[in-house]
Amino acid sequence: MDIERATEFLRHNHRGVLSTFRRDGRLQMSPVTATLDGAGRVIISTRETAMKVHNLRRDPRATLVMFTDAFFGEWVRVEGEAEVISQPEAMELLVDYYRRAAGEHPDWADYRVAMERERRVIVRFPIERAGPDVGG
Repeated sequence: MDIERATEFLRHNHRGVLSTFRRDGRLQMSPVTATLDGAGRVIISTRETAMKVHNLRRDPRATLVMFTDAFFGEWVRVEGEAEVISQPEAMELLVDYYRRAAGEHPDWADYRVAMERERRVIVRFPIERAGPDVGG
């Protein structure tokens, strides 16, 4: 699958599972809501204290499997090297993330307070590889 096709799928489907590597090399997987930023990079909101954040700071390799809301059917795997963007730099990225994934928030001031309280960060990575290349 080419990256353009995967990107188009991610623009319309936001549910997925992010895989990162634990210190011992085993996978750590987390259900996430993901979307794309204006540059076509994957963006995910998570907490500063989440294991995926610790793992990505040590080893930035990330694999994300995205699927439709129906779960069964078409799906996409994308891979890249992630960066973690913490507060305060993350705040405007979190606003952009919400708008892209869910639309307008009813109270942006409340949203910003919640993002600070929850110590939210953005995980972001360019899509370097995409699949599957073969079905079935």
